Parts: sequence; structure tokens; C-alpha cells
Amino acid sequence: MAAPFFSTPFQPYVYQSQQDAIIPFQILGGESQVVQIMLKPHEKIIAKPGSMCFMSGSVEMENAYLPENEVGIWQWLFGKTVTNIVVRNSGPSDGFVGIAAPYFARILPIDLATFNGEILCQPDAFLCSVNDVKVSNTVDQRGRNVVAGAEVFLRQKLSGQGLAFILGGGSVVQKILEVGEVLAVDVSCIVAVTSTVDIQIKYNGPARRTMFGVSSFYF
Repeated sequence: MAAPFFSTPFQPYVYQSQQDAIIPFQILGGESQVVQIMLKPHEKIIAKPGSMCFMSGSVEMENAYLPENEVGIWQWLFGKTVTNIVVRNSGPSDGFVGIAAPYFARILPIDLATFNGEILCQPDAFLCSVNDVKVSNTVDQRGRNVVAGAEVFLRQKLSGQGLAFILGGGSVVQKILEVGEVLAVDVSCIVAVTSTVDIQIKYNGPARRTMFGVSSFYF
């Protein structure tokens, strides 16, 4: 039977950026990866605690609480740290820093400007960011999405126009949902979605998360 005319196939995840100033980075390794980011003088990145792997001599690191990320109370309730590390190049020339995945995972670069400045991702998916990226954890008050477990209750939102790096385990693919297209996906297999994707939980045997497309993207 032929697929509906609006059905689109899965594709390997490919980094895309529409910005003129490309931030130089390189992802190293196979199953357990490290992202190496070049930093201009006075440029900084924000990363999750314990993720720094190596850095050049001109780069300095400090722990900081970032109130603009609005994560303190929710992170504290679920027993997670409320601080991030700030890595800054204090020297007169370019430096570099290596940020490592804390477990076996792929590091996925996300240019938020390409996705209308906002994506929703799994809790703890955020690894690090450069420039304008805000990290917050949101609670969906709609009754249809309230199920037991922090995985659904505590959703991580990345917003802004900067470059973010998130973590995804296994083989990472991407899918562009056309308007009206519906896809059933296992709950644990979604890494991130754009904010225009409508997600509903259906209790039909093993839990599945049904996604309704509005010219949207997820991976």
C-alpha cells in the first residue's frame, strides 16, 4: 500500500545553520563523544557540571548559578544540581575547550535560530551552549500530558538564537512532520521536538507518544 502523499521519510540528523557567523567546533569520538569548541577572546560557553574534558591555557572555568535559566526550584525538587559551569577565554588570542558527554551518547549541535528560537527536549539533554541560549524546565499543566514519572513532568526547553549542544543515545535520525501528519513513537525514543509539535499520550498497550505535525521537526 502506498504511503499517504504527506508522509515524509526519516533521515540521518544533519547540522544546519542559517547564521552568517559560524561558530567553529568539532565533534570527536564515536559512542562517547567530545565537542571541541573554539573560543575567541572574551567569548564564553555554558555547560552542565562535570562535563569539561580539556581546555587551553587561556581559558578559565567557574561554577555559577544562572537565574535567567529559571531551573533552580525544579532542579532542586528532583535532586539535581542548580549550577552550571561557565568557561571563558580570558586571553588575547583564540582558545579552545572540550566538553564531554557524561555517558555513551551522540552530541547533536542545534542552531536554535533555524528552529524559530525554541525546542523542547528530554530532561538533562542539554550539554552546553554558546551565545544566546536560555535553558528552562517547564511543567505541562494539560491533564492529557500528566503521567507518572519525571521524564514527562520535567521537560527541558531551550530558547534563544544561539548554538546549543544536546545529547541523544543510539542512532539519531530526524523527521519533518507535514501539516496533519501523525506519527506514533515510543516515549523513550524522542530526543527533542520543535514547539509546534502537539504531543499526546495514548495508553494503548505499551505507552506511545503520538505526534501531530504542524510543519514541524523532531529528532
